[in-house]
Amino acid sequence: MSSLSLAVRDSSTMLRRNLLHARRYPSMTLNLLLTPVMLLLLFVYVFGDAMSAGIGGDGADRSDYIAYLVPGLLLMTIGSTTIGTAVSVSMDMTEGIIARFRTMAIHRGSVLFGHVVGSVIQCVMSVTLAGAVGVAIGFRSTDATALEWLAAFALLVLFATALTWLAVGMGLSSPNPEAASNNAMPLIFLPLISSAFVPVDAMPGWFQPIAEYQPFTPAIETLRGLLLGSEIGHNGWLAVAWCLGLAVLGYFWSKSLFDRDPK
Repeated sequence: MSSLSLAVRDSSTMLRRNLLHARRYPSMTLNLLLTPVMLLLLFVYVFGDAMSAGIGGDGADRSDYIAYLVPGLLLMTIGSTTIGTAVSVSMDMTEGIIARFRTMAIHRGSVLFGHVVGSVIQCVMSVTLAGAVGVAIGFRSTDATALEWLAAFALLVLFATALTWLAVGMGLSSPNPEAASNNAMPLIFLPLISSAFVPVDAMPGWFQPIAEYQPFTPAIETLRGLLLGSEIGHNGWLAVAWCLGLAVLGYFWSKSLFDRDPK
């Protein structure tokens, strides 16, 4: 069997293992998924009228804010879902199963690739559920073409892949699952200081560069442009650059940590 065939076979096995774990222990995934859904309902039904007036003027209604909010919540859902990946990787490292895998004739990188592919699948499912909630409460994307929908889906998958590799590195570098959960919390906090909830122009002047050029804001603005027809500008290439950079950084960081001899 060739090296590529071995890698694909073992990665598929590890993927099935991780999906089975997610199915048997769904409480963490549901908890992480409910956070953005609850924020969506909170900001729409509690703050929606005030927020829509701030974004669209006195003539705006709640539907304007739903259209503005949903793309940001979809990316926030990805950030929250990948926290579970960091915890899962840390559990594997601390419970001894990785030491067992090291003694077996399996492709070394298949353990990590199984976690990454499984996490991306979970992210897609979580985004689908969050998007369904958004549609149920009034989100509509009537102007987007089939090509724009495909580009939006590709952006979500690329963003999920990038954050997942970072989460894998966080899990490998953490001494226990609790620390992994804490180390991955920026993946939830960063959307709170992005353009997910309010425009960057509404923030204090000294804070606007931080909010504008962090990873979430370009991705959110690109997703809004694809789904709602707003101006994308330079956000498109910034989003792709952030995704590729974070994915490469997370991959080499994770590989370096995983290849170290266990103590």
